[in-house]
Amino acid sequence: MQRPRDEIHRNKLMHRAVHILVFNDANQLFLQKRSMKKDLNKGLWDTSAAGHVDAGEHYLESAIREAQEELGIDLQQSLTPVFKLSPTPQLGMEFIQVYQARHNGPFVLAEDEIDEGRWLTMAEVSQRVSNNDPTLTETFKTIWQTYLNHSL
Repeated sequence: MQRPRDEIHRNKLMHRAVHILVFNDANQLFLQKRSMKKDLNKGLWDTSAAGHVDAGEHYLESAIREAQEELGIDLQQSLTPVFKLSPTPQLGMEFIQVYQARHNGPFVLAEDEIDEGRWLTMAEVSQRVSNNDPTLTETFKTIWQTYLNHSL
């Protein structure tokens, strides 16, 4: 059943989403700072790209689309599924498919979606997450902790 985005979030309905972790050749992770125009998590740092899966769309198609829309890059050949998270209130009731990809940029950031972006080492990201950095989205913190556990 299709519903408008604001209704899905307002009523805490389960829905599908993708999150992409983009690493460069130096194994740094690109994080985006969500636009202050966003309805949720304004100005917080999040995964490289993310978004809702459209009705009738597969997770992979959505990830390709989101990388193009938000970062201006084609990840069609380099996206690798890493893990899937089940919906919880902390995750905004989203079934989240997490992908990783390798790309060195440059990026063309979607100004309505992203205020800025930054490359961080894995150690810097892990430190911020372990310190429960309030400038990171809760979803990103969960994704990063799961990613580290999955990578062991």
